Amino acid sequence: MESSLRYIGSSSLHQRIAIKIGTLEGENVGYSYEKLIEQPLLKFSGMYTEKTPPLKVKLQIFENGEPVGLSVCTSHKHFSTRWSWNEWVTLPLRFTDISRTAVLGLTIYDCAGGREQLTVVGGTSITFFSTNGLFRQGLYDLKVWPQMEPDGTSNSTTPGKCSNAGVNQMQRLSKLAKKHRNGQMEKIDWLDRLTFRELEVINEMEKRNSQFLYLMVEFPQVYIDEKLYSVIHLEKNSNSMLTFIPKPKVVVVPDCEIHQENLVERKHHRLSRSARAGTSDRDVKPNAVIRDTLNAIVYRYSSTYPLSSEEQDIIWKYRFYLSSHKKALTKFLKCVNWETATEVRQALALLESWSPMDVEDALELLNSTFRHPVVRWYAITRLNEASDEYLLLYLLQLVQALKYEPFDESSNHSARSPSDGREIFQSYDESTEAQFDDLQTDNAGISDTNVEDEIKNRYHSSNVNNLANFLVERACKNPTLANYLYWYLSIECEDERSSKKDLKISEMYSNVLRMFLNRLYKGTPEMKATHAQLKEQQHFVDRLVTLVKIVAKESGNRKRKTEKFQQFLAESSSSNSATKFNFNSFGPIVFPLDPSVQITGIAAEKVSLFKSALMPSKLTFRTITGKDYVAIFKHGDDLRQDQLILQMITLMDKLLQKENLDLKLTPYRVLATSSKHGFMQYIDSVTVAEVLNTEGSIHNFFRKFNPCETGPFGITAEIMDTYIKSCAGYCVITYLLGIGDRHLDNLLLTASGKLFHIDFGYILGRDPKPMPPPMKLSKEMVEAMGGINSEYYNTFRKLCYTAFLHLRRHANVMLNLFGLMVDASVPDIALEPDKSVKKVEDNLRLDLSDEEAVQHLQNLLDISITAVMPALVEQIHKLAQYWRK
Repeated sequence: MESSLRYIGSSSLHQRIAIKIGTLEGENVGYSYEKLIEQPLLKFSGMYTEKTPPLKVKLQIFENGEPVGLSVCTSHKHFSTRWSWNEWVTLPLRFTDISRTAVLGLTIYDCAGGREQLTVVGGTSITFFSTNGLFRQGLYDLKVWPQMEPDGTSNSTTPGKCSNAGVNQMQRLSKLAKKHRNGQMEKIDWLDRLTFRELEVINEMEKRNSQFLYLMVEFPQVYIDEKLYSVIHLEKNSNSMLTFIPKPKVVVVPDCEIHQENLVERKHHRLSRSARAGTSDRDVKPNAVIRDTLNAIVYRYSSTYPLSSEEQDIIWKYRFYLSSHKKALTKFLKCVNWETATEVRQALALLESWSPMDVEDALELLNSTFRHPVVRWYAITRLNEASDEYLLLYLLQLVQALKYEPFDESSNHSARSPSDGREIFQSYDESTEAQFDDLQTDNAGISDTNVEDEIKNRYHSSNVNNLANFLVERACKNPTLANYLYWYLSIECEDERSSKKDLKISEMYSNVLRMFLNRLYKGTPEMKATHAQLKEQQHFVDRLVTLVKIVAKESGNRKRKTEKFQQFLAESSSSNSATKFNFNSFGPIVFPLDPSVQITGIAAEKVSLFKSALMPSKLTFRTITGKDYVAIFKHGDDLRQDQLILQMITLMDKLLQKENLDLKLTPYRVLATSSKHGFMQYIDSVTVAEVLNTEGSIHNFFRKFNPCETGPFGITAEIMDTYIKSCAGYCVITYLLGIGDRHLDNLLLTASGKLFHIDFGYILGRDPKPMPPPMKLSKEMVEAMGGINSEYYNTFRKLCYTAFLHLRRHANVMLNLFGLMVDASVPDIALEPDKSVKKVEDNLRLDLSDEEAVQHLQNLLDISITAVMPALVEQIHKLAQYWRK
């Protein structure tokens, strides 16, 4: 809001005053029968014969009821549907000539017959200066008094501004709108648009119901150096002292204590959470009302929902009752003031007896909110219960959670150059010891000392008392975990953006990676074999990057570069090879993208380049089983965003299958081996755009590979079932993740009926296309279901509803995973890291019941199907693709 007033005195302005006559609104009520009998010629007037006759407005300045100077009129103008002059009329007086009590009178005239006889339609008046001595600026709707001329007195009988605001809302709303224009109200773009639209509707209704005409006029605004100035009334040689306004509109009073602690609340907090209160709280049971409140907090509030101080007090008071509810633990830990030793001591003691939480809920305890080492250690003990398969689902986020480990950032680890990376954890243990010592300093009246000692001993005796040790220990026992942990850590070590943002974090990742490799190198024979495999993988990727760079520098088109690529691969076995690596045949190497596959060479004759600006390489690898494994290698692109989305799709697929709902998803593998290159699994498929171009329809494509005379549309029923399920799955998932830039070239179909999405360059609601639909559902996809009235489409909708409800029930795990990624170098998260989790939560609509959520999704589907803009954008995209070819 504006905190200053720029003004200029009227005596300093020597310009003539101009008033803009805008529009006249209201219904033409004509003349009464009595008036027509008295003046028969009025039957020939414009107001009687026409809906919008050519009226004119006369402007006259009054002083103490007497006219000052000559009057001026608007020019002659014909109107079609409404009275609209939009004409600036210059008055014969200047700003410096106007007195504070001057009145502007406006009279509307109509032609009443021959000899240019005029009749008064109505009149209105308004003062030039407000009661505060400010010259009026901006728009005013003036009430027109029928068949009356303005008298120009201070107590006018024809006031344009009604003194009684209770007659209608226009007076009150106009004042509020003026305050907004003057900067006396906070401006919120989206809310302002809605508000002013509603103001227009209210004003229209008031004008229509009042049976009066309203004349819109505009007073001039004064700008000096492109800044708006208010004009105050000042006469020449007058006293420079200004009258103080006793009731100013905006008063800013500095409150020096606004950010200080409220002593009353602090005292209440300490009393309610003291050790003595803890003894009495053990047997407290909630009544029905409080129990409902607790259930709402624990089971309905998402992991990101901020708890009020009252809700925190309720949870603390009934913490012993809630200790049997495993879902309540994270809410309880959020209520603890970790700076107060008494609270921390009670919380850690209660942590031991709390019902063990689920693994997916423990992820929340590893984010930046929870810094206490014992809380994070508890989360690690819960993660230790997870199988390697589930741990692999969360590994990407667990590597990011290393950033929030309570390492001592004051130590200069770079000066030590540690050989195995363990030095960084020495400061971790020292800081933890200090926190335990703090708990012992205020031990009066506490009976939980033995519990504290037990926790302390268990913590220090554990081999996995921090996240880094836990990940290293689990990865050393599982080659698949070791494979992905190595690449996830490697990319964090070399990430330039992360290094510039925080050198300590990049250094920490380097130490963890060094510790991990050292543990493998000095471990069992199996660990040593894993270490050797990782070394071979890195060497292979480095040589492949070198080869791809050489091909990229070659001149010629895509076909020419493909031939050179094949030639380089074929000649790589020679000693003169530029890459110094034999790509045709090499010892079995665990493939980084899929550790279950061991590759032995690349089939040079099957290599190709895709039609794209970066020309990704399609590589066919020979494996030890004799089967080919096809993958895409992209250089010059950061695949971490695609990697995250495919991980979330994989997770959602497993969550849905856990609910016995298989939606035939295709969560293909993606691995970023650097911030500039990575691998993607190749799925044999065709884009929907190509299907429509070559086959004419999706039905024809399915019939080509899976014909069945007795099946629906001549297609095998199983294929249609797969298609419907995959459409439903990806519609819901792409909506939840806010996937953008959807067109028929990044929708793919397989011969088995599966539809899936690729290219996730825009997520979390970002989209380069205007007005994208909320659900990614094209007309061609619906037509393949048989149309919106078909049974298949009804099945599709039901599957969407079911999938949406199931995923809402697992909202916390998705929100926790995104919460751990807020500081990752993922482009669309890095744009607004503080809003990324909120965007996913908004799409889940956790504020709605299941019935309301189904209705919400149904509305989104209806909007998406009837949306016009996506179809137009798709045609533009097709045209752009045509010109590229």
